[in-house]
Amino acid sequence: MERDELRALQEPLKERYRDDPSGALITLSAQGSLGEGISCSVTTGRAIASAGLHPATGGDGTLLCSGDMLLEALAACAGVTLRAVATSLDVPVQGGTVRVEGDLDFRGTLSVAKDAPVGFTAIRVGFDLDSDATDEQLDTLMRLTERYCVVLQTLASSPDLTFTRETT
Repeated sequence: MERDELRALQEPLKERYRDDPSGALITLSAQGSLGEGISCSVTTGRAIASAGLHPATGGDGTLLCSGDMLLEALAACAGVTLRAVATSLDVPVQGGTVRVEGDLDFRGTLSVAKDAPVGFTAIRVGFDLDSDATDEQLDTLMRLTERYCVVLQTLASSPDLTFTRETT
């Protein structure tokens, strides 16, 4: 997609959101079905992803790990955001890769050590870019990618989270 194509797609949306900020508020959702054994199937936009225990917690490795899925969502969001920002600013990026790594101490989730945290203690996002852009352009690209990546900013800002239960 070229810069003008992206702007043509996004400018009417931006104008509508400026005129009516409430129109920009959207609720995204996800749903999973509890599966056989210790598994949960989540419907993505294209397929059903079956998640289960990570091998470090007793899984056999045949099902997706939700921690991996979180990192994959971050990688996808960061990559799409970088591409959109590069297109918008006309920064040449011919290709590249996104790396996302996260550190976990499984003693926490397995209740082996009460002082061990449950969840990621560090997440690193890195890009290897094929680009002949200037260092200044690439610095701006990275800064704006970080600023506008929805998944990254959600993890960084700790949004309000509720956890409920209903029975049928």
